[in-house]
Amino acid sequence: MHLQLPPVQTARVDWQGTTPWAVDYADSYFMPEQGPAESQAVFIEASDLPRRFAALPPGGLFVIGETGFGTGLNALLAADCFAHRAPPLTHLHYYSAELHPLSKADLARAVSHWPELAGTAQRLLAVWPPPAPGFHRLRLTERIELTLMFGDARALWPVGPDRVDAWFLDGFAPARNPGLWDQQLLTALATRSRPGTTVATYTAAGSVRRGLAEAGFEVSRRPGFSGKRHRLTAHQPGTWTPQRTRRGQALIVGAGLAGCTTARALAERGWQSTVIDPCLTGQAPTSPLMGVLYTTASHHLNAQNRFYLTGLLHARRRLDHLGFPRHARDGRLEGVIQHLVDARIATKTRRAMATGAWPAELLSAVDDERVVFHGAGCLDPVAWCRHLLDHTAIDTRAGRVARIEDGPGIQLADGSALTADAVILCTAGATRDLPGLDWLGLRIVRGQVTFCRATDESARWTRPQCHSGYLTPAFDGVHCIGATFDRQRSEPVIDPGDDQLNLAELRKNLPPAWQILGGDDVQIVGQMAGLRCQSPDALPMVGPLPDPVHNPHRIRTGIHLNIAHGSRGLAHTPLCAEMLADQLAGHPAPVDRDIIDALAPERFIERWRRRDPDWVPGKH
Repeated sequence: MHLQLPPVQTARVDWQGTTPWAVDYADSYFMPEQGPAESQAVFIEASDLPRRFAALPPGGLFVIGETGFGTGLNALLAADCFAHRAPPLTHLHYYSAELHPLSKADLARAVSHWPELAGTAQRLLAVWPPPAPGFHRLRLTERIELTLMFGDARALWPVGPDRVDAWFLDGFAPARNPGLWDQQLLTALATRSRPGTTVATYTAAGSVRRGLAEAGFEVSRRPGFSGKRHRLTAHQPGTWTPQRTRRGQALIVGAGLAGCTTARALAERGWQSTVIDPCLTGQAPTSPLMGVLYTTASHHLNAQNRFYLTGLLHARRRLDHLGFPRHARDGRLEGVIQHLVDARIATKTRRAMATGAWPAELLSAVDDERVVFHGAGCLDPVAWCRHLLDHTAIDTRAGRVARIEDGPGIQLADGSALTADAVILCTAGATRDLPGLDWLGLRIVRGQVTFCRATDESARWTRPQCHSGYLTPAFDGVHCIGATFDRQRSEPVIDPGDDQLNLAELRKNLPPAWQILGGDDVQIVGQMAGLRCQSPDALPMVGPLPDPVHNPHRIRTGIHLNIAHGSRGLAHTPLCAEMLADQLAGHPAPVDRDIIDALAPERFIERWRRRDPDWVPGKH
């Protein structure tokens, strides 16, 4: 976990007619009045994209990397070309770094001048993210995905995707923005390239030509666009051939948030999945339980905190894409109020706002003691899971898994065996009961939620309120108050004493709310106990399952984990599911490599063996 990103500042733009001018770089974003024509010639045609897109086979994948997103003109033109030239069943991933993203208002003004690109431009505006550092995976169409990397390209591309097919070098002029053309970055781009990968740029600066050559590219000089003398193209040595995605069948063990989000993500990558869980009996459970979708804010944007931030933003985009909540009973996403009752969390949250690490579009102060997470909220987790499983590529089966096998496959408790191209364990704390997996060191924390009757006044609340516990708005006349944190018991037993603990925390931290609910006369109408699953460092475990007996770097064939989401499954699981689906389907990742490493299950083997070179499972 080496990458640490600073806060992002949006671009300062001076509009000169229809041309945006970058105040901080004293340069225009494109040639005045000729932006689309320049980009088409310099990037789309020079990269031979029309022919290469048309040559993609079924299942073909093309990856474009860019060093400066700017107004998004290159991305929109590439998407338009792909939509018209690429055959069905092909996919475009476009990755672009941007240190100073445009405000949404400036972006809207820029794209308004390109009516021929209006359809994709409006979709880009609809999903345009706040200026939060890190990766933002945006779906422009079912076949075209844009991953914006907000921050310095020199820091982000070394931890970005590899297997790039074409590079667009489109920073401001080298004399005005030398950092975006330095040797460190050009070398990083070369390491992310494939044989035959192309490079296109508008500049012919000698430093860029020499830098590309030093990085290993073969460089050519071409006539410039519209009166400019020259520009550069380059390519990696070797012959370019299209790359392909993978499709297959997966067995997903566990029908909770992790299992259901994973099944849906794989379905959208063309995989068939069977979800197996003993609770899948055909009877839909009913419960007043609501989960809160939010996370912990921090100014320290290391891999862990970038994961929290990226996960929350990705979860909200995923909900929007899938049209959930569908109606009032599914939940509401009108923000979450956090009461800063814990001194450590209060300090982290205030610094996150003060530094801009969390922009105001995501997090802002209500007063000195409260903040609001915009776009967060609460959801019915059971309804969300049912919604996720409603896909023709997903089957369900009731059953209890007794063991897993390399191959990969599973054996059920009834003796039947199943095989597939991949097995994904989304089994939370039950993972400890599977043979050979006790070395994971999973911890179980029991929690109990109290359900109480709404009053006339409390029924008008619209936002969850978090403190040391949480209080949700009323759904069907019932509030959720939670939750206890019990490390001593590993069974989901109901304890009436926990109801009183929940109410005591509410009374201590939110006395007006406690009083509105009835104070000492609050009407308890039920409760629910559950088990949280945590890893030793409280981050999820997501990725291939290693084999610690032989070598921590040897992966057990076709077996993956998506577990240990603790109490933040609503926020974590959509992003983790997409990470797994992309790994299995051969798509580039939606996050940086440091986040992938931070969640990889083998991280604990490496840590334990650094402390004890003779470590074996069961010795930790």
